[in-house]
Amino acid sequence: MKRCFIYAAGTFYGLREPPRGGDLQIAADAGLLLCERLGVRPDVVLGDFDSMDVRQAPADCIRVPVEKDDTDTMLALREGLKRGCDTFYLYGATGGARLDHTLANLQSLAFLLRHRARGYLYDQNFVYTVIENETLALEREVDWGIVSLFSMGDRAEHITLEGLQYPLTDGTIDCGFPLGVSNHIVAPTARITVGRGPLLVGWELPKLAGKE
Repeated sequence: MKRCFIYAAGTFYGLREPPRGGDLQIAADAGLLLCERLGVRPDVVLGDFDSMDVRQAPADCIRVPVEKDDTDTMLALREGLKRGCDTFYLYGATGGARLDHTLANLQSLAFLLRHRARGYLYDQNFVYTVIENETLALEREVDWGIVSLFSMGDRAEHITLEGLQYPLTDGTIDCGFPLGVSNHIVAPTARITVGRGPLLVGWELPKLAGKE
């Protein structure tokens, strides 16, 4: 497993999974400012630099045009995949003034899944990932901890939920009705199984010390 940490320009709520030696660290555009706050020296800095002064970026940064198909975060994910990473942690990828970028970053988790990688996107006291044709086991870290599920395509099928307040056996969640929102973990370990169709899973984490 080779890990990649992506620092984006959204709202930062705290470092949940800290990087270790040998991890690839990438600053996407103004995510460089977050790195400076954290005392992180990213291995790669890239972006179109429309949200910060490019003169603040290192001379060896990867600068791309503003008019492009990929967001800066997506470019960072592609760079991590190109360098052999299969596990990604995204910080600063939600919040801010751009709901569209939050949605794009959530969709990027499905992009990683299609490229045989796994992404974890951290929000305020929540983390999100996308699964398909597998079972995800979640330890109960928060009493009555929230779990929400959303289809990332037309529908996600053959869903079985165990250890949750609202169990399900061989069910379906489609993109036209938010049936999976606000479930709760009631067992020491909950299990979420999905067959066909990418399923976005978000679950509650313990509050960080000093954070609300």
